[in-house]
Amino acid sequence: MSDMWLEHLEREMKLRGAVILFGNTNDIILNPQKAGQYTSVVDCVRDIAFKSGYERVIIWNRAEGGISWERGASYSSGLEGTEVEEPEGGDEYNMGPGGDEHRAGTKKYADPKEFFPWLRSLLENKSGGTAAIVDYSDYLFGDGRSLSDEERNNITNMMIAIAKSQDYGLNFVENNGNLLVLIAKTTAMLPPSVYVDNPLVATINVPLPARDERAKYVDKDINLLKLSPGIEDKSVKDNFIDALDGFSLKNIAQIIKLSNQAPERMNFEKLINLYRYGEKKSPWEELSYEKLKTAKETLGQRVKGQDEAVQKVRDVIIRAYTGFAGLQHSAKQKKPKGALFFVGPTGVGKTELAKSLAEFIFGDESAYRRFDMSEYAHEQSDQRLVGAPPGYVGYEKGGELTNAVKEKPFCVLLFDEIEKAHGRIMDKFLQILEDGRLTDGKGETVYFSETFIIFTSNIGAAGADIALNAEQTRQYFISEVKKHFVETLKRPEILNRIGDANIVPFNFIQNDEVLVAIGKSKFAPIKSFIKERYKADIRFNDEEAVFAALGRSADKANGGRGMLNVMEQKLINPLSDFVFEKIESLARGGRTIQVDIDETPSGEVELDFHLD
Repeated sequence: MSDMWLEHLEREMKLRGAVILFGNTNDIILNPQKAGQYTSVVDCVRDIAFKSGYERVIIWNRAEGGISWERGASYSSGLEGTEVEEPEGGDEYNMGPGGDEHRAGTKKYADPKEFFPWLRSLLENKSGGTAAIVDYSDYLFGDGRSLSDEERNNITNMMIAIAKSQDYGLNFVENNGNLLVLIAKTTAMLPPSVYVDNPLVATINVPLPARDERAKYVDKDINLLKLSPGIEDKSVKDNFIDALDGFSLKNIAQIIKLSNQAPERMNFEKLINLYRYGEKKSPWEELSYEKLKTAKETLGQRVKGQDEAVQKVRDVIIRAYTGFAGLQHSAKQKKPKGALFFVGPTGVGKTELAKSLAEFIFGDESAYRRFDMSEYAHEQSDQRLVGAPPGYVGYEKGGELTNAVKEKPFCVLLFDEIEKAHGRIMDKFLQILEDGRLTDGKGETVYFSETFIIFTSNIGAAGADIALNAEQTRQYFISEVKKHFVETLKRPEILNRIGDANIVPFNFIQNDEVLVAIGKSKFAPIKSFIKERYKADIRFNDEEAVFAALGRSADKANGGRGMLNVMEQKLINPLSDFVFEKIESLARGGRTIQVDIDETPSGEVELDFHLD
């Protein structure tokens, strides 16, 4: 239960001179001192301070200054004695509904230059019994590693005050002394020396609500939640509460509010998608059944000679479309829609299949994002993916991966040459594959549940025998992948998350017909370009013979890339030179570029170009 932090807080309040609360501190919480009421974290901390025996509680932030609460008083006051009347219905130290309105106008010691010396004198008072709560502490200090002189002075005053707030004399067991509570999103604004190995300071993480807390909050407003099918169905309710994992209670309140604003009732998956992404419909659900029936053929138009790989991708698409993706692992359905590990020789279509998948699913190849993992070979490279922590260079920019998914949550993510990434990067992938989310350097949660993840690798390619048949090649590459993760990296858990069945070996391209098909496919955009730019057609005297001859000249060890290299050398570059020479004639439009093949006795391919 995540409310255990409250017990921890109450215990530490009676022991320490200071407590730093960080994490989910901007949320609301079921206040144990106010039966059935949800209050802010800061108000809950105030109430626990009174329960712990403190006679006076001061809440301060740099925007509003401070406000003082006395045990048993019917009012609160500004720090210089400005009385603030208790609204009707208030009791003791509860300001009641609308109480925040009464805090305005009590901006006392709002300037930190005035507040910290005053705080020091307050906490050093030996009479004890005062708890000072500093809210929004994130905004008091800059980078904890490079503080200004003023910030250092403020922290020094604070640390001296903490040290002198506790009396270890004869009555130290009964006497709480004075207490400072700092509330912030993160501890990064403070130098570690403030809280690391300091017996006077405790740090407590305020977690996101656990399942039982989410269930209580949903039950509280269950009649306000508009879903179809309705929340009265127990399985719907259970799955909805599970799907809220990772949300704060404020998030959940907003989701409930959104369910009332929508023009029509929807199921909870669409409601959460609408809240999280601004879209209630996932492109996965919008796929046409008729289009899916031709998935293998459509993907195969761009990827030649890799029928087994194309079939595997098709199978994962069908699982995602029918809603079966990840169900064997968790009912929460938070995992990515699919995760495949493409392995094989270079130039055989691994990247091309990822692009083809993005265009097929999302109707746009730009929904594909490639990360070259050779650029993430250093220990700190994980910060490039998820963002630097507060106080470090690049914090404002965020992470390359997390930013990409925020921008396009429905996408295909390709991690190219994954074997070249540093081992620390693998920990991030474990979290993505298991939980379907990452927390970036700014503390924001990024969800990967609508992504399709593809890892590519050339593991074992250098030692592969091109003479192996398809089945032998498949077994060889699977064995090499397992050896890499188990023996080399010693990280078998990563392979377990991906799954043996999701290792997809690619074959060497040995069939000349496949190379001819690749060549024609890659030359088609050039034909279209010449037609559009120069209003000219390209005609071969024997197109099949041209591409067959180019294929025979290609290095099959380099797969389709070997064919493209030969095309560039023998066809594209000479064609470019010819167009440059004849550009004035082509400007009139309506011309045809004739391409004739001439194969020399040595087998070299020579192409002749002329205008018709």
